Amino acid sequence: MVRYRPNVAALIVNPAGNLLICERWNIPGAWQFPQGGVDDGETLTKALHREVSEEVGLEAHHYEVIAQREGYRYLYPEDSRDKKLRKHGCQGQEQTYFLCQLKQNAPQVNVEQKQREFRAYRWILPEEFDLDWLPPFKRDVYRDVLRDFFKVEL
Repeated sequence: MVRYRPNVAALIVNPAGNLLICERWNIPGAWQFPQGGVDDGETLTKALHREVSEEVGLEAHHYEVIAQREGYRYLYPEDSRDKKLRKHGCQGQEQTYFLCQLKQNAPQVNVEQKQREFRAYRWILPEEFDLDWLPPFKRDVYRDVLRDFFKVEL
């Protein structure tokens, strides 16, 4: 039986309607949404707030959650199921996505956090997302998420 690690991801939209994407620190050209695993005993919402704070420096009062959808799954590729990925005892992730509206008075995104995961960020229209920025095993989930939340067909 396949075990999936619980994970949350943030679709942060600014007042102009642009979507936040972040470039991975260790993989230039790899852009994604802020996301991360859910710790034992942590609610999905608490995990969302923690991950957004850790990764992009925004606190819960800087944005409003306006939608949530769960059940997005992907498997890690066979050749990358190394010890780091297996430490959670899972072969993939099951993600819950949160659509978050950034408030007018929110500070700028800050990717230079203590646990630095990203090297840069930018704001794009949802239809500008390029699936080639992702490893192949994540593309179907992003395609579904962009369709489900923004009615964008990629």
